[in-house]
Amino acid sequence: MGEESKVIIKLFGFLDVTGEVVTMWIILGIIAVISLIVKHNLKERPGKFQNMIETGVEYLDDFFVGLLGKKKARKYFTFLGSLFIFIIFSNYSGLIPGVGMTDYVKAPTASLSVTLGLGFITFCFLQISGLRMGPKHYFTRFIKPIFIMLPLLVLDEFIKPASLALRLFGNVFGEEMVTHQLYEILPIGAPIVMMVLSILFCALQAMVFTMLTSIYLDEATEEE
Repeated sequence: MGEESKVIIKLFGFLDVTGEVVTMWIILGIIAVISLIVKHNLKERPGKFQNMIETGVEYLDDFFVGLLGKKKARKYFTFLGSLFIFIIFSNYSGLIPGVGMTDYVKAPTASLSVTLGLGFITFCFLQISGLRMGPKHYFTRFIKPIFIMLPLLVLDEFIKPASLALRLFGNVFGEEMVTHQLYEILPIGAPIVMMVLSILFCALQAMVFTMLTSIYLDEATEEE
């Protein structure tokens, strides 16, 4: 689990495909299939599966409304919801027996390159959302309350996504390492306790990442 990611294949001669990338593709495929199934089987009187999906969507909607307000939450729900779902699926993939024990399948969020990618995507989305409020709004927020704050506020804009990426990676990777070490020391009992705790821990990390993203988004799109 703690070993450096191993390149499985190279695409087009220069794109490295690691175990994290393979697992990420699988996760994205599963999410896409579930989305298509739900979309093409919507009913006025939902069954158990549709009920479960709708409950999850309602929970996320309430979560983001509480952070951003109803208008912003609905406007940015697609991005924030997708971010949360991908992260929680990626985190939980590390709990599947065998994942992380081979070079071919590894939890994506236990890799710094993946979490940095998420941080970069978040950074781009924050900048684009801020610019859509208007160039004047975007640039003046870097000189408030006084112009001398400009260097610090610009630096802070880059620190935000980096801190998100490092926090997610550190927590997920650390949890995997602890579980792995406990398994070697106490193969019976301790790992089971860690697995139970990880079920809550993985969901919490997804919530923290999207909660902080929502707060940064609210700051970037705050109206005069």
